[in-house]
Amino acid sequence: MTEGDTHDPAGAGPPAPAASSPDVLDPRARVELDRLARRWGELPLGRAEERMPLLRDALADLAPRSAPDAASPVADLGPAVVLDQLAVLVWDAYAAGRGHGIPRLLTDLRRELG
Repeated sequence: MTEGDTHDPAGAGPPAPAASSPDVLDPRARVELDRLARRWGELPLGRAEERMPLLRDALADLAPRSAPDAASPVADLGPAVVLDQLAVLVWDAYAAGRGHGIPRLLTDLRRELG
């Protein structure tokens, strides 16, 4: 920039803050998701792979709550991302107003993981 040039190529001040989504989750569901994530992270890979059917069943239960018109099942992306998939479906179900019973589903799932 030259002296007297008022054009600022970087913009006019700091960037606007990013918009954030409200947390629609029931606090009990949030706690259970956190507990599940810790439990899942503690499992050795072989044990996690053995327990994948439990998580796949939970995804199958949650999918119609979050996207009732979706015709295809949730993609099996493996144990590395299944908890992320679960968290997204739980959030989407609550956002759609269909979160009834999810804390119990998550609690039961965590207990079944052993």
